[in-house]
Amino acid sequence: MAMMAKMRSLAPAFILSVGALFVLFMVLSDSKLMEIFGAHGNNVGSVNGQDITYQEFVKAVDQQKENQKKQTGQDIDEDNMDQFRDQVWDAVVNQTLVEEQIKKFGITVSDDEVKDIILGDNPPQILKQNFMDSTGKFNRQAYDQAIMDPRNKAPLIQAEEYVKQTRLSEKLQSLLLASINVGENEIRKRFMDQNINLNAQYALVDINQFPDADFKINDEDLKKYYDNNLIKYHIDAQRKLKYVNFPFIASSDDSSIIKRNLETIVTKMKKYDTLSLKSAVEMYSSYPYSKDSMNISQIPPTAIDKFMNSAPGSIIGPVASNEGMALYKLDNIVTGSAEFVKASHILINQGDDATRLAEAQKIYDQIKAGASFEQLAKEKSGDKSNADKGGELGWFGKGSMVPDFEKACFEGKVGEILKPVKTPYGYHVIKITGKSDKRFVVEKIIAPVKPSASTKDSKLSLAQDYAFVADKNGMEKEANLMKYNILETTPFVKDAVSIPGIGQSKRLVDWAFDNSKGKVSEPFKMQSGYVVVMVSDVIPEGTRPFDEVKNLIKPEVVKAKKYAKAKDIIESVVGKLNGNLSMANALNNKITVDTTGNFNLAGGVPKVGRDFAFMDKASSLDVNKISEPVKGIRGYYLIKLISKSAFDNSAYQAQRNQIRDNILQEKKSSFFNQWLTKIKKDAKIVDNRYKVFGQ
Repeated sequence: MAMMAKMRSLAPAFILSVGALFVLFMVLSDSKLMEIFGAHGNNVGSVNGQDITYQEFVKAVDQQKENQKKQTGQDIDEDNMDQFRDQVWDAVVNQTLVEEQIKKFGITVSDDEVKDIILGDNPPQILKQNFMDSTGKFNRQAYDQAIMDPRNKAPLIQAEEYVKQTRLSEKLQSLLLASINVGENEIRKRFMDQNINLNAQYALVDINQFPDADFKINDEDLKKYYDNNLIKYHIDAQRKLKYVNFPFIASSDDSSIIKRNLETIVTKMKKYDTLSLKSAVEMYSSYPYSKDSMNISQIPPTAIDKFMNSAPGSIIGPVASNEGMALYKLDNIVTGSAEFVKASHILINQGDDATRLAEAQKIYDQIKAGASFEQLAKEKSGDKSNADKGGELGWFGKGSMVPDFEKACFEGKVGEILKPVKTPYGYHVIKITGKSDKRFVVEKIIAPVKPSASTKDSKLSLAQDYAFVADKNGMEKEANLMKYNILETTPFVKDAVSIPGIGQSKRLVDWAFDNSKGKVSEPFKMQSGYVVVMVSDVIPEGTRPFDEVKNLIKPEVVKAKKYAKAKDIIESVVGKLNGNLSMANALNNKITVDTTGNFNLAGGVPKVGRDFAFMDKASSLDVNKISEPVKGIRGYYLIKLISKSAFDNSAYQAQRNQIRDNILQEKKSSFFNQWLTKIKKDAKIVDNRYKVFGQ
C-alpha cells in the first residue's frame, strides 16, 4: 500500500508557467480534456475555435489552488479569486496555443519513447523524488517494483501522460530554438563587462545648473521641434471612459457580526477558565498568535482609556483598529523608555503676527479666568480637524509635532494651560491632559472586517440600477440625481494591461473599443468593487495636434538649448587642457571635475550613475587619453581613463562555459516569450468567463 501511495503522489497538476525556457500544462487524467468532458455544459471561451469548457476551466482553477496551498500553506483569499482566475485563464490559453503549434509542426511522441524515459537509467526527477532514501540516493529497486505493480496502473497512466507532455514540449523547444546560439564575442563582452574594472576622471557641464528662465523660447522654436520629432507625438487609437465606482466597503452589519463573534469569545473565556486567548487565536484570528509590547501610540485611540484604567489580566475589547476588530488580553504593564503626551490646543492663525498673538493671549486669559477650554476651541480654533472635539489631539510621542509645539507639551505639566506658543502655523493655546511612559504587554485577536457576500450583492444591485437608468437618461444626469461621483480615465490603448483609475480588466478594455462614444456599460466587477462606465472619447490613430502638445514640447526645447550651451562650454576648453583634465574648472567655473572610483560595465558608475554613453566611451578609451565631448544624462562630459584592469584569460576560461549558458538561457527565454506573444496576438481568443463568474 505504501508503494501505491507513492505512485499516486506522482500525479500532481501542472499548470502552465512561462519561465526561463518553456511551458507545461498537465491535467491528471488526460491531456485532452475536451475529450473527457465533451461538449457538455457552458463554454467559458475558445482559442482559435477550440472551446474551453466550464468544467475544464474550473478543474484547472481548483488544481492550481491546491498547488498553491501546498506551496504556501494558505488558500487563495476570496478577494483575490478574480485575479487568480485571470492568471489560470492565461495559462489555459497559452497552453492551448502551444498544443496547437505542436500539432501544426506534426510533433509526436511514441509509446516506446515514453517507455524508454520511464524505464531508462535516469527517470525524470518528478518520478524519482518519491523513491529517495534517507541519504538522498535513488532507490531503483523500489521504483521498479512500483512501476510493475498492477495496482498502480492508474497513477502509472498519469505518469506516462506527464512524460509524454514533457517530451512534446522538449521537441517543440528544440524545433523553435535550434537556430539560437551564442558567439565568442558575446561571451567575451559579458565577461569583460563583469570583470574589467575602470577608473576615470571626468569634467562635466551639468545642464541642471542653468535656470529655465535664461532660455527664451518662441512658437517658431516649438513648431520646428514638433516638425522634426513627429514620431514622438504619434498616437495609437485610444479610448477614454467616464465611470462611477461602487466599492466593496464593509457595512455596519459586517462590523457588527465580527464584533459579536469576538464578544462571544469574551463570554466563553470568562465562562471557561481553560479557554486561553492563545487557543482562541488559533480558532478565530486571521493573524498568528503573538505576545507583543505596545506603547500608547500603537493602541487604537478608542481603547487607550481602557488600557490606562485596566489591571493585568483584563480583557479589553472588542474595539475597532486599523487592522479590523481587535480583542486584547492585558498581561502586564511595564515602564518604557519613551514618554507620550496627551494634549488639546486652540490654534489662532488669522491676521498678522501681532493680531494672532493678541487673540491667543486673550483666549489664554479667558481660560485662566474660568472659561471652558473645550468650548473656546469649538468657537475659536483655526484647526478644524479637531475643533469639534474641544481641540483634542490625542496621545503623541516625540517627533510627531513641530519642534516648538512638541517642546512646550513635553515640558508642561498635566492639567497645565500653557501660554501662547508660536509655530509656523500660528499661535497655540495648549492644555496638557496626560503623560505616560507605560508599555502594555498584550495577547490579541485581530479579525479583519471585510464586506460580506450580501454587502457585495447590494453593491451589484445599486450598480445595475444605476447602469439601467444611466443608459436611458444619461450618465451624468442620473449621477447628479443619485449624488454619485463621476470620474474619467486618461486615454488608454487597446493593448493596455489596465485602465488608469479603474484597474486591470481585459474584458473592459475590449468593451471600450467595441462600443461607440456615449455607450453605457453594464456593471463590471473589479477587485475593489463594481464599476459602471461610459465611453467618453474615441481618439483615432494619428499625430497629436501641435496646439495640444505645445506645452509638453517647451521643456524639451529648453532642455535641448541647455545641452547646446553645455556643449559650447565643454568644447571651449578642449584645446587648452594639454592632457590635464583637472584644469577644466579653472578655465570655466561652469565645469566640475571629479573621479569615479572603480566601476565595471555591469553596474553603475559612482557619482555618475548608470549612464550608458559615459560607460561606453570610458571603456573604449586608452589609459590617460581624454575623450571628445560626450553627451550624457546630466550634461556634456570630457572623460579621461585613469586605469583599466587587465584581461584575465585564466578567469575567462574558468567562467566561459557558465557565461555562455547564461546568455543562451536568456536568449532562449526571450525568444520563446516573443514567440508566444506573437501567436497569442494573432490568435482569435474569445473570453466568455463573465457569463459564468460575472463581469
